[in-house]
Amino acid sequence: MAEFDLVILGGGSGGYACALRSAQLGKSVVLIESGKLGGTCLHRGCIPTKALLHSGEIADNSRDASHFGVNAQFLSMDMPAVNAYKDGVVSRLHKGLQGLVKSRNITYVEGHGKLVAKNTVEVNGEKYVGKNIVLATGSFARTLPGLEIDGKKIITSDHALNLDYVPASVIVLGGGVIGCEFASVWKSFGADVTIIEALPHLVALEDESSSKQLERAFRKRGIKFELGDRFKSASINGERVLVKLENGKEFTADLLLVAVGRGPVSANLGYEEQGITMDRGYVTVDNKCRTSVPGIWAVGDLIPTLQLAHVGFGEGILVAEEIAGLNPRPINYDGVPRVTYSDPEVASVGLTTAEAKKRGHDVVELNYDLAGNGKAQILATAGSIKLVSQKGGPVLGIHMVGARVGELLAEAQLIYNWEASAEDVAPLIHAHPTLSEAMGEAHMALAGKPLHAHG
Repeated sequence: MAEFDLVILGGGSGGYACALRSAQLGKSVVLIESGKLGGTCLHRGCIPTKALLHSGEIADNSRDASHFGVNAQFLSMDMPAVNAYKDGVVSRLHKGLQGLVKSRNITYVEGHGKLVAKNTVEVNGEKYVGKNIVLATGSFARTLPGLEIDGKKIITSDHALNLDYVPASVIVLGGGVIGCEFASVWKSFGADVTIIEALPHLVALEDESSSKQLERAFRKRGIKFELGDRFKSASINGERVLVKLENGKEFTADLLLVAVGRGPVSANLGYEEQGITMDRGYVTVDNKCRTSVPGIWAVGDLIPTLQLAHVGFGEGILVAEEIAGLNPRPINYDGVPRVTYSDPEVASVGLTTAEAKKRGHDVVELNYDLAGNGKAQILATAGSIKLVSQKGGPVLGIHMVGARVGELLAEAQLIYNWEASAEDVAPLIHAHPTLSEAMGEAHMALAGKPLHAHG
């Protein structure tokens, strides 16, 4: 049995980031993955969904081309070609990642690993012993009790990514990030879409103002949604799926996408047997990702932090640096950028107004409408940037809706994480014409010197 500094179970964003950083720091590493290197994000999540969204954007652009003086017409979606484009993107990134892992002298093992002792993972009948064990087994698409996924009529995002046709009509159960992104894709592809969400808003974790703007934009696009009503049952009648809600309403469609969140992959992997403290399937950790068992760490969707690829990535690096004795700073989860890549995009960092008030801040808000921004006019997008600030103090939250606003998060997260005030940002010059100017304008307005906005 070979002994390593780190035995990492799971090769997704958290696991591979931990492996690469540890190898860089001179540690010996074995990385074990049962599926493909890159995990959910690369193969069944972030990357393929954004490729579909980009195809959808091009479809919408061709429909709207005359608005920009271009004679073009939308004929149809060629799903095999869309999937070939999407799979090509995934495959190039996958190859690049495999090359990176190889070049860093990481021992890569393909197979289903299991924790069989506090310092040992068994895979393909072989045992790998580690001074440190890092659990990074990720998440799976959840369903609801009594809701059977058949992979044909009632599907999860895993199946939705590989459809070779555009459904005529779809019901999306769940109005969170995944539900809204697929609703956006299918609407762009030409489907009739209805979202059903038990909470009172779409993307309910976002600031309420962002949710309301997304709802308005979806209504305008013809995406239907039913909010605040709980799901009761789903049944397949011939070619149709019938969905019943607790309030008695019924909906039928060709497909039902179940997008009710993701759960941790932790069952039957030996975690409890080794005495690791768990909570509803999640592995609980401290602020340095240590589990209750010394020498065992956990990162990514397996732990109850934000289920985002970049969070797993950050946690993997944190663990690698902590093991190497660099004493890194714990992650401030409020400062993590969040994006829903629908059309329009919803992007945020920091606290919502409600959360800031709950934490006792004296809150000042500012809304800057993108209508005043030249580039937004050129792109024909509607939306806004909302700032949540401590009165006379730092910016506590930035909430944006509009085309491409996810790209503005780079600056937004610096403003939040460096505890800048509006006065700090106002004198910074932003390139013209860009959407980023709206960030500058919003802070100028909040600092009491609006130029293109009514203060």
